[in-house]
Amino acid sequence: MNYPIFTPIQLRAILRALRRSRSLTQAQLGILLGVNQRRIARIEKNPNVASIGQISRFVSALGGRLVVEFSEPKRLATSKPTKTGRTKKAHPTSVAKDGGIW
Repeated sequence: MNYPIFTPIQLRAILRALRRSRSLTQAQLGILLGVNQRRIARIEKNPNVASIGQISRFVSALGGRLVVEFSEPKRLATSKPTKTGRTKKAHPTSVAKDGGIW
Protein backbone atom coordinates (compact mmCIF):
# COMPACT_ATOMS: atom_id res chain seq x y z
CA MET A 1 0.00 0.00 0.00
CA ASN A 2 1.25 3.52 -0.80
CA TYR A 3 0.91 6.55 1.45
CA PRO A 4 1.53 9.88 -0.30
CA ILE A 5 3.02 12.36 2.16
CA PHE A 6 2.98 16.11 1.59
CA THR A 7 3.41 17.45 5.14
CA PRO A 8 5.26 16.50 8.35
CA ILE A 9 1.88 16.07 10.06
CA GLN A 10 0.96 13.37 7.55
CA LEU A 11 4.33 11.68 8.06
CA ARG A 12 3.79 11.72 11.82
CA ALA A 13 0.44 9.92 11.49
CA ILE A 14 1.80 7.36 9.04
CA LEU A 15 4.89 6.51 11.11
CA ARG A 16 2.75 5.92 14.19
CA ALA A 17 0.16 3.91 12.24
CA LEU A 18 2.84 1.72 10.63
CA ARG A 19 4.38 0.93 14.02
CA ARG A 20 1.00 0.12 15.52
CA SER A 21 0.00 -2.02 12.53
CA ARG A 22 3.02 -4.21 13.33
CA SER A 23 1.88 -4.41 16.98
CA LEU A 24 5.14 -2.87 18.19
CA THR A 25 5.58 -0.55 21.13
CA GLN A 26 7.89 2.42 20.84
CA ALA A 27 10.34 0.60 23.11
CA GLN A 28 10.32 -2.52 20.89
CA LEU A 29 10.91 -0.46 17.75
CA GLY A 30 13.68 1.40 19.56
CA ILE A 31 15.43 -1.91 20.27
CA LEU A 32 15.22 -2.82 16.56
CA LEU A 33 16.75 0.52 15.62
CA GLY A 34 19.27 0.71 18.46
CA VAL A 35 17.73 3.81 20.05
CA ASN A 36 15.67 4.35 23.18
CA GLN A 37 11.90 4.68 23.42
CA ARG A 38 12.13 8.45 23.94
CA ARG A 39 13.83 8.87 20.55
CA ILE A 40 11.04 6.93 18.80
CA ALA A 41 8.45 9.06 20.62
CA ARG A 42 10.22 12.26 19.49
CA ILE A 43 10.37 11.09 15.87
CA GLU A 44 6.69 10.13 15.89
CA LYS A 45 5.71 13.43 17.49
CA ASN A 46 7.84 15.60 15.22
CA PRO A 47 9.47 13.88 12.20
CA ASN A 48 11.40 17.11 11.52
CA VAL A 49 13.83 16.13 14.33
CA ALA A 50 14.98 13.08 12.34
CA SER A 51 17.25 12.88 9.32
CA ILE A 52 16.07 11.20 6.13
CA GLY A 53 18.37 8.33 7.06
CA GLN A 54 16.64 7.87 10.40
CA ILE A 55 13.19 8.03 8.80
CA SER A 56 14.33 5.49 6.21
CA ARG A 57 15.59 3.10 8.92
CA PHE A 58 12.34 3.59 10.87
CA VAL A 59 10.20 2.70 7.85
CA SER A 60 12.50 -0.17 6.81
CA ALA A 61 12.36 -1.71 10.30
CA LEU A 62 8.59 -1.84 9.88
CA GLY A 63 8.84 -3.60 6.51
CA GLY A 64 8.31 -0.52 4.37
CA ARG A 65 10.42 1.51 1.98
CA LEU A 66 10.69 5.15 1.00
CA VAL A 67 9.98 6.13 -2.59
CA VAL A 68 10.46 9.52 -4.21
CA GLU A 69 8.03 10.11 -7.05
CA PHE A 70 8.41 12.83 -9.65
CA SER A 71 5.86 14.26 -12.03
CA GLU A 72 6.25 16.80 -14.80
CA PRO A 73 6.62 20.31 -13.36
CA LYS A 74 3.91 22.83 -14.18
CA ARG A 75 4.92 25.62 -16.51
CA LEU A 76 4.06 29.19 -15.54
CA ALA A 77 4.10 30.54 -19.10
CA THR A 78 4.51 29.05 -22.56
CA SER A 79 6.72 31.78 -24.00
CA LYS A 80 8.34 35.15 -23.29
CA PRO A 81 9.27 37.85 -25.79
CA THR A 82 12.96 38.78 -25.95
CA LYS A 83 14.58 42.15 -26.73
CA THR A 84 14.98 41.07 -30.34
CA GLY A 85 11.27 40.34 -30.65
CA ARG A 86 11.81 36.60 -30.80
CA THR A 87 9.82 34.31 -28.61
CA LYS A 88 11.76 32.50 -25.94
CA LYS A 89 10.40 29.51 -24.06
CA ALA A 90 9.94 30.05 -20.35
CA HIS A 91 11.86 27.95 -17.86
CA PRO A 92 9.73 25.40 -16.05
CA THR A 93 9.15 26.00 -12.38
CA SER A 94 11.32 24.19 -9.89
CA VAL A 95 10.03 22.02 -7.09
CA ALA A 96 11.33 22.91 -3.64
CA LYS A 97 12.53 20.29 -1.15
CA ASP A 98 9.26 20.58 0.79
CA GLY A 99 7.22 19.85 -2.34
CA GLY A 100 6.23 23.46 -2.95
CA ILE A 101 6.91 25.32 -6.16
CA TRP A 102 9.33 28.24 -6.16
